[in-house]
Amino acid sequence: MHIEWAETRKMVALGHILLSLPALVSAWSPTDSYAPGIVDCPAYLNDSSYSTDNQLGFIRAATNISSKEVEWMSSRDNITNENLRWFLELANMTDFDTGSYLDQLSTLSKSNTSVNANPRIALAFSGGGYRAMINAAGQISGLDNRTDGALDHGLPILQSASYVAGLSGGSWFLSTLAFNNWTSVQEIVDNAGKDDAIWDLDHSIISPGGINIFKTGYYWYDINEDLDAKKEAGFNISLTDPWGRGLSYQFFPGLKDKGASMTFSSLRDFPVFKNHTMPFPLVVADGRRPGTYVIGKNSTIFEFNPFEMGSWDPSLYSFTDLKYVGTNTKKGFPSNGSCIAGFDNAGFVFGTSSTLFNQILLQLNTTGLSGTIYNLIESFLENLSDDEDDIAEWRPNPFYDSPWGDSDNLKNNKSLYLVDGGEDGQNIPLYPLIQPERKVDVIFAYDNSMDTNYSWPDGYSLVQSYERQFGSESNGTAFPYVPDTGTFLKENLTAKPTFFGCYSDNLTSLMDSVGADYTPPLIVYTANRPFTYNSNTSTYKMSYETDQMLAMIENGFAVSTRKNLTLDDEWRACVGCAILQRSRERLGLSMGTQCKKCFDKYCWDGTVSNSSDYLPDSFTNDGEYVSNSTEDESSSTASSDQAPESTSAPSSRSKGGAGNVMPQSVGTILSIFITLLCII
Repeated sequence: MHIEWAETRKMVALGHILLSLPALVSAWSPTDSYAPGIVDCPAYLNDSSYSTDNQLGFIRAATNISSKEVEWMSSRDNITNENLRWFLELANMTDFDTGSYLDQLSTLSKSNTSVNANPRIALAFSGGGYRAMINAAGQISGLDNRTDGALDHGLPILQSASYVAGLSGGSWFLSTLAFNNWTSVQEIVDNAGKDDAIWDLDHSIISPGGINIFKTGYYWYDINEDLDAKKEAGFNISLTDPWGRGLSYQFFPGLKDKGASMTFSSLRDFPVFKNHTMPFPLVVADGRRPGTYVIGKNSTIFEFNPFEMGSWDPSLYSFTDLKYVGTNTKKGFPSNGSCIAGFDNAGFVFGTSSTLFNQILLQLNTTGLSGTIYNLIESFLENLSDDEDDIAEWRPNPFYDSPWGDSDNLKNNKSLYLVDGGEDGQNIPLYPLIQPERKVDVIFAYDNSMDTNYSWPDGYSLVQSYERQFGSESNGTAFPYVPDTGTFLKENLTAKPTFFGCYSDNLTSLMDSVGADYTPPLIVYTANRPFTYNSNTSTYKMSYETDQMLAMIENGFAVSTRKNLTLDDEWRACVGCAILQRSRERLGLSMGTQCKKCFDKYCWDGTVSNSSDYLPDSFTNDGEYVSNSTEDESSSTASSDQAPESTSAPSSRSKGGAGNVMPQSVGTILSIFITLLCII
C-alpha cells in the first residue's frame, strides 16, 4: 500500500532508533567487534533435509533460489502488488484496466506456476566509485515516493520493486540505505552537512580529518584495532579490510563502532527487511583465479544477499549460508565441530564488491606517475599480488571440497579470492537478476560507468553481459540483443532510456542458440547524463564537497525521471507498459495503442551504425549528442569534457567498477595509504 511521505519520515526516524536496540545488535558479530567469533552451530545441520543430493550442511546446489528467499519474496509480492496498483493508476495508462489485469494475474497464478501473481521489477545500479554512488542516489530518489516532489515529477516505482542490485560504487549506495534501516535519499539530503551526517565526503577515507591530523590519527588507530582483533582471532586480512572499514565510517556515522560489528547477514533481522518493506538486496563481486590478474568475461560472478553468498555459474554452482562463512567446512559441514559467525562484516562485503587494487596494478603504467612514488607503489602492490593480498580473501573458503561446480581452483583452495564486481566488464549487476529462478519481468538498469574518453557510459557493460551468454559460464541463461558501443553513441541509446528485449517473439532464436527455456526480462537501460550538472566525475575522485554531492543527486533525479517528466509527459505510462509487457505476453494479450506508441519510441529497433570511432563532445537540452540531433547546436547545455575531475587525456576502455585511468592524485593517496598500513 502506498504510504504518504510525512508518515514515512516518521518511520525512517524510528528506523534509526531501532538500529541502537540491543535486540538488533545481538544479531551482529558475536564478539561485538570486527573479529569473528565462535557460536553454536545451527540446529538445521542435524536435519536430514540438509544432507541430500542438493544440500550438504551449509552448502546447497544452485538449482533454485533459497527456500528463505522464496518465502520472503512471497510476502514481498503482496506488498508490491498493492504499490504497483497505485503506481499504474498514477501513470494514467489509457485503454487498459490495470486493476482488472492484476486481479486476473493473481487468479491465474494459483493454477499456473509459470504466471507470477505480480510482475516483478528489479533495479540495477552500476559501479564507478563515488560517482556511481552519488548518481545512483539521485536516480533512486526519483523512483522513491518518499522523495519531495516524486509524486508530482518523479517515477515512484521503488516501493513496487522486488529486487535491487549494486556492485562497486553501486553497492555502496545500496548498503548505505539498507543498513541505515532503508533510509531514504531525501533523509540523507535533509541532514547533509550536519554532524554525523551520512556521506560526509568533504575529505577522503584516507585522511578524513583533513588538516586535523589528530582526527585522522585516531581514525586509523581505531581501524588498526579492528584489524588486530580479526588477526588475533586467527583470520587473515587483506587491503579490503581497511578499505571496507574506511567506507563504513562514511556510511554508518551514527553507529558507535561505525559498523565494525555489523554483518551483512544481520540485515535479515532488520525490521524493514523482516517486514518486507524494502526490495531484496543483491551485491555482486567477481572470482579471481589464484595467480592471475586479468578478469575475463567468463569469470565466476558471485552474489551476496542477506541469506546467502555463492554463484549460479557452472564453475561453482552453489550457495552457502552467509552468516556462517567464517566456519571451517568440508563438503558443507563444520570440519572441527564448531561454527563461526561475524566474518561477513557489511563493510567487508561491499569492500569486496569494490576492490580496486587489482585494477590499479593492471593500469599503473598508464597513470602518469613517475619516480619514487611510482616505484614505491609498484613494488608494494606487486608484493601484495604475490601474497594474494590485492584482493578480498575469504578464508576459510566456504565452498571448500564442495561436490558442486567444475572449477578445482574454487573448490580445492583453502581461500576464496574475490575482486571488484565490475572487473569483468559487466559493470551493471544484471546477471543475478536475469536468472530464471527469480522470475523478474523487467530490469531498470542505471549505468554510471566511465566508458568514453570524457567519462560517460557507452553501453559497454550491456555488450559484455550480452556476449557472456555465449560463453561457458552462461549456463543457458539468455540476455536480450544489444548493439555495439558505437551504435549506443551514434543512435543516442545513451541519451534517453532505451528498452531492450521488447518482444519475446524476437528472442526465440537467441534463446535456442544458448539453450535457454525462459524468456529474459525486458531491460530499461538509462545512462548517466548532464541534465542539471556535469556528473561525469572520475572514479578515483575520493572527496566531494556537500554542494557538489547534492547537485549530482539532483541531476540523478532528472536522469531517472526524464528531466522531471518534462521530456515526456507519458514517461510513467511507458514505464507501466514495460513493467506489464512480459506478463501480458505470457497471457497472450495484445498491446494497446498507448503502449505501442511507447515501444515505438523507446525500444531499440535493431539498427546498427558500425561507428566504433564515433566520439561526440556535447549535449542538447534533452540529453542527445549535438552532432546526432536535429536541434540547433546553440541548445547545447553541457560539453562532455567539462566535468570536474574528469581526465583530460583520452582514457583506456573501462573494465569495470574501478574505472579507467588513475589520476596523479590517487598516487599520493595510495602512498599515504600504504605508508599508514606499513606503520600499523
